[in-house]
Amino acid sequence: MNLSIQGLRIFLAVAETGSFSAAARRLYMSQPSVSAHVRSLETSLAAHLLDRGPAGASLTPAGQVLADHARAIFEVMDQVDTDVAAAQGIQDRKLSVAGTSTLGSYLLPRAISRFLNENQGLRTELRVGNTEKVAEWLINREVSLAICAGEIDHEQLEGTVIFDDALVLVAGRASALAGRDLSPGDLEGQRFLLREIGSATRFDQDQSLAEWKLTQAEQWTIWTSEAARESVRAGLGLALISEHVVAPDLRSGELVRLNIHPAPRHRPVSLVRMAGQSLTPVEQAFVGMLQKMHAWP
Repeated sequence: MNLSIQGLRIFLAVAETGSFSAAARRLYMSQPSVSAHVRSLETSLAAHLLDRGPAGASLTPAGQVLADHARAIFEVMDQVDTDVAAAQGIQDRKLSVAGTSTLGSYLLPRAISRFLNENQGLRTELRVGNTEKVAEWLINREVSLAICAGEIDHEQLEGTVIFDDALVLVAGRASALAGRDLSPGDLEGQRFLLREIGSATRFDQDQSLAEWKLTQAEQWTIWTSEAARESVRAGLGLALISEHVVAPDLRSGELVRLNIHPAPRHRPVSLVRMAGQSLTPVEQAFVGMLQKMHAWP
């Protein structure tokens, strides 16, 4: 018998959602990949685990037994991690945390630095990706904590808002729009540089363009905040971007903040984790520090 943790997790997702397609969406996987993992599990156990039909997938008696054991296995794994952490103490533990692109690049390095000043000797891993990728890492338990822009709407994840982030509309320093009080109509004919679909920033950008009735404006997709900032500096268009990303450029005059009314909305910054998952002492201490910050470090 050859059972993998990933295979058990995928099987349990199918069992809990009642369909392969729903499990694939939950796990951010393709449906054929989910099906292949379940078939491999059935082959390994020489057992029929799921009945497939037009209405979805349902557990067989053997499948119900495996689902019960899989849940127990994951509970034990969580408890082992917690107990080992407690036995070793906070100084010998590793902190693995993820952040959506802007927060992972600009906020988390500062937050981790502050945390390490108080907790010497920790090993750290910082992952940066868009919202979909960060959710995937959390669900697959590759990281235990994440900082995300916006509120996370996923049944397996829980989030707590810790403070707000402001998006600002910026242009190159030579823009004719600088220094004026602008209405959305003044932006007609402008090119907007937007993040990729799946990014939390892209969601907020789309919301603002819809509010300004500029959804038909020319749009270019730029995959990172850094590339968007440099593209604006090069005169390629306007960007809605976190004020913390462009703060040095605004101070130096390389970029200008446009005064648009209505202004872009603030967005929440959330601390996200798997619902019900136990945290190690290191993770608990890091969460405690973040919850006391109330603003960007």
